[in-house]
Amino acid sequence: MAEPSPVLEMTGIVKEFSGTRALSDVDFRLFPGEIHALLGENGAGKSTLIKVLTGVHPLDGGTVALDGRPVRITSPLQAQQAGISTVYQEVNLCQNLSVAENILIGREPVGGGRIRWKELRRQAAQLVTRFGLDLDVTAPLGSYPLAVQQLVAIIRAVGSGDPAAGGTGDAGAGTRVLILDEPTSSLDRDEVEELFALMRRLRGDGVAILFVSHFLDQIYEVCDRMTVLRNGALVGEHMVADLGQVDLVKLMIGKDLDELEELGEHHGEPDTSEPFLRAEGLSRAGGIAPFDLEVRAGEVLGLAGLLGSGRTELARLLFGADTSDGGKVYIRGEQAALREPNDAIGRGVAFLSENRRTEGLVPDLTVRENIILALQAARGWTRPVPVAQRDELVAKYIAALDIRPADPEAKTGSLSGGNQQKVLLARWLLTQPRLLILDEPTRGIDVGAKAEIQKLVVSLSEEGMAVVYISAELEEVLRLSHTVGVLRDRRLVARAANGPDITAGRVLEIIASGEHQ
Repeated sequence: MAEPSPVLEMTGIVKEFSGTRALSDVDFRLFPGEIHALLGENGAGKSTLIKVLTGVHPLDGGTVALDGRPVRITSPLQAQQAGISTVYQEVNLCQNLSVAENILIGREPVGGGRIRWKELRRQAAQLVTRFGLDLDVTAPLGSYPLAVQQLVAIIRAVGSGDPAAGGTGDAGAGTRVLILDEPTSSLDRDEVEELFALMRRLRGDGVAILFVSHFLDQIYEVCDRMTVLRNGALVGEHMVADLGQVDLVKLMIGKDLDELEELGEHHGEPDTSEPFLRAEGLSRAGGIAPFDLEVRAGEVLGLAGLLGSGRTELARLLFGADTSDGGKVYIRGEQAALREPNDAIGRGVAFLSENRRTEGLVPDLTVRENIILALQAARGWTRPVPVAQRDELVAKYIAALDIRPADPEAKTGSLSGGNQQKVLLARWLLTQPRLLILDEPTRGIDVGAKAEIQKLVVSLSEEGMAVVYISAELEEVLRLSHTVGVLRDRRLVARAANGPDITAGRVLEIIASGEHQ
């Protein structure tokens, strides 16, 4: 049987930001009645491609065609009018309005200049029933859990074409393309099944669904086809049934198991006494499943896994940036209640976030002000660090970390990415932590700065500091770590001492399969 024509075809898509290409000649096809996964690591170009398609970003090159006819979409409203609807991870509906009002907002039935409320509720109830749900459409949307709210958002996105609700065609006829951006990230297994049932129903009605998710099992459970991007370029389009999970991981991170070389011996051995930090059954609903973890003085514990695997969620729990739902944390053998970051800082734990611009730096402050920030917070704002001591400490760490320019009064926002990262490291080292948690500390910085930070990690561990090191680069994790933990689908699925058996290829297999044998 001949393959049907695509409902959407993007050809040679180019998008640049300040002279840097975020998308380079990307092709993408979407067929009617299919669920199509868009995959790639952080920075691969997934969000940019979606924003180009939906008119958030203007197109710099290439063409977009719907049903074989070229179109130019310049705004999200124009995308909706063309039959392209998007439901984002964060539900963008009105919590205080009823389910019915949310479903039909903007297209309420009117008569005599007034909304016909009875008819609005009837139409909404028919849509809800048609899509296989049992909801009270008169109840406030906010009274339902997030999973139900997402289903309501999808019904709203595709329901305008339903004839039972005054539409003009089959269910979903108004929406030809439905984009679901990480819709399962905060859902439990039963809620995911409800969502998948609705997605399959829409697929049966001929709707083309673009599905973005970092959960590989979900991709293989519900998707028909996949497109993989890496570094803004197309890696390939494959039928899901034709590509195994190990091969998919290779495509996403750009490594072939046969090409990966074992790395040299890691540095000195950690302390074998009582762990500095021990987590037992620590968890957060929607964030990460219960996990056990230990990290000792002088140990680098490396955490590997794809984007969205739970690495950052684990780190935030250890620092008190997120509150756990269950489990316990012990620091130096004593149970610790980490309700907020100050609790962790007071116990010698420091955390360098992967989002240095939004959760770390204050770009309008000087290098000196940024470096002294955590130490001053730990002392309390009523006990300012004496000026002479402050200036001496700042100068010491500017020199030790080779921050350039070596000017404490320079605005931090004017520094390069690598030097900004060094400023953040200096901030935390100034507090003399016993455990340093580093989340993607070398992402987006040049090779020279990356090597300096890696050398610093080795030096700190040899001086007795415990380090949790998170990186998407497997070689980096293996090069620096004494112990390697592997995460997948927000679960810590493996933890083992680094050694000859823990190769990058073996870690890839665990990431792909979720099994540690």
